[in-house]
Amino acid sequence: MTEAIRIGAAALRRLASRPWGIAGLAVGAVLAVLAFFGSALAPHDPLTVRMDLRLLPSSWTYPLGTDALGRCLLSRLLVGAQTTLGLAGLVIVAVLLIGVPLGLLAGYAGGRVDAFLMRIVDGLSTLPDFLLVIAISGFLGPSQVHLIVAIVAINWIGYARIVRGVVLSEREKDYVAAAIVSGCKPAALLRRHLLPSVLSPVLVYAALDIGKTILVVSSLSFLGLGAQPPSPEWGAMLNDGRAYFQTAPQLMVYPGLAIMLVVIAFNLMGEGLRSRLDQRYTERRSFDDGSSGSNRLAGRTLHRRRTGKPREGNRS
Repeated sequence: MTEAIRIGAAALRRLASRPWGIAGLAVGAVLAVLAFFGSALAPHDPLTVRMDLRLLPSSWTYPLGTDALGRCLLSRLLVGAQTTLGLAGLVIVAVLLIGVPLGLLAGYAGGRVDAFLMRIVDGLSTLPDFLLVIAISGFLGPSQVHLIVAIVAINWIGYARIVRGVVLSEREKDYVAAAIVSGCKPAALLRRHLLPSVLSPVLVYAALDIGKTILVVSSLSFLGLGAQPPSPEWGAMLNDGRAYFQTAPQLMVYPGLAIMLVVIAFNLMGEGLRSRLDQRYTERRSFDDGSSGSNRLAGRTLHRRRTGKPREGNRS
């Protein structure tokens, strides 16, 4: 846990060193505040129906106007942020808890275990993931719980693939062999040595995946498979305002802008993290190549001083 916190803090520092990363962090921080305190910040009850106030324009009392049932749009957007971002956050946490352990297991165990898990991954990857999510959610029935189950059932495969690839690369390195020789048990080896190696790429993938998950959650709610009325949710609000798009376009414009802003913010965060990590990887490779060249040159020089002859195979 301490190692995960340390790597997460380092990732935030890398993200803050990029201009678009700073922008993404700023918007993400505002969204986090809205997600946690949206109900307290809402000026009105988002569920109270006032037919005498339906489809009002913006005013001091109702800054964004009201919807077809007289409910405050701003209040529903603020409370809807809790629903939309909360569902997306639960999905990300669930796929991390499933995909990362399965990827670790497949990459480390290899053999039949790896083959079995990867056949499942390949089978789920043959069809578009959004269609599979719609099919599963439609089969289970419309509800927020079923929506989460449907998305998690498909989204974990991307995390498992990334983790498996990293583990396959890391398990051949000397420090893993040294840990095995020293008597480190498989569970401790995975937790102490291999898990920290996969956290950085998983964090980048998760940051980029949050935007996609929000789109999927909103899309399913728009189709009637997610949050149900009268629960305020951005995708459901888009569906509610569809019939009034010509007379009251703000009913669709405001939820659409909220979804777009959130997706852009998390994509900026993910791109900032990825570019910073790629730069650090390139710098490390360049340093390693330079160090290897310096070591070879130092070896040839020392050999020449001792024997007076150039080393075989390294004449310059």
